[in-house]
Amino acid sequence: MRLAGTYAAVRRIWTVELRPRPGGPALVCPTCTAHTPSLTGPSARSAVLAHLACHARADALPAHLRSCQCQARGCRWHPRHRGCAGPVLLALTRDRSGRTWRLADTCAACAAATSNTAVVPDTLPDSSRPPSSCPSAPAHRFQAGPQERVRVREMLTYLGSALPRFTSPAARLLALQCALRTDVRGHVRLPAGLLRGMRLRGNRELWLELAHAGWLALPDFRALPAQAWLLDAAVLDQAPGRRARCRAADWALRPTPLTLPAAAPALRLTALVLAAHTCTRSEHSTDMDILTRLCGHSAQQTGELLDRLVATRTLQAWQHNRETDEAVWQLPQLQVQSRSAAPPRGHQASEL
Repeated sequence: MRLAGTYAAVRRIWTVELRPRPGGPALVCPTCTAHTPSLTGPSARSAVLAHLACHARADALPAHLRSCQCQARGCRWHPRHRGCAGPVLLALTRDRSGRTWRLADTCAACAAATSNTAVVPDTLPDSSRPPSSCPSAPAHRFQAGPQERVRVREMLTYLGSALPRFTSPAARLLALQCALRTDVRGHVRLPAGLLRGMRLRGNRELWLELAHAGWLALPDFRALPAQAWLLDAAVLDQAPGRRARCRAADWALRPTPLTLPAAAPALRLTALVLAAHTCTRSEHSTDMDILTRLCGHSAQQTGELLDRLVATRTLQAWQHNRETDEAVWQLPQLQVQSRSAAPPRGHQASEL
């Protein structure tokens, strides 16, 4: 108890503000009294994320000593809920105008209850270690488990805040692969076979879309494999290492039990978000606001995509609980039937 009280005063909250200037917004940080010259729209977002990431690295604290700063502030950041629960994460929050950004230690329950908030992937304590090569082993050599699902969910949540709201589903899928496969220098290589399997090969508009958002530098389209440099400092030096993140990226290509390799990007992204929030229970749910933000659609468009997943029998059913604003879905029962349940040959199965 004495040790915990020693670190109770550690303030793991950093806030920066983009103040309007004639030549563009200027970054102002009250913590270090930093003031930057005028920035353009895309570079302003990157500068904010890089500045907050530097504070998080400089003020590192062991995981067992970190606490929910939201609770320390009297939980004024979000509506009242059942209380703090889950692991303490780094949560990035921006106001509706996009001028004020906050990075703070927040528990999983408070982060989910706070609007315009994304969970930032953990960073490595030692960013100077050499990058490891991305494994080229096929996906069937490892058994995807909950860790891959969690990593994809956290990265999707972060991209839901880091990328502009109007970012297309195909660009979000591409950004997810780049963020999970990058090395500590921000360099990422995407083989032509991977882009072809994602049905994104030759689509320069997606790279232009992410470059216009200031998220990556425009690659050389003549080079094979495709190589790009990420400008988002928050996705560099992630923990765990690159090999584990590449396994999560492979799982994102075939997000069991909701794999749709031949579907449109909007439908694939919706299925991926659902798979990342699918647990071991028969009924799965998440907030409708989270679902729409990660998919980059309105609530009505997301509902239409969920209806299409039901029509294609990818989902058994879904519903929107408007009282709790939860989206609840069920997987088809055929996916969990064992082969022993099949009727013997020559006998027709009776309809249930």
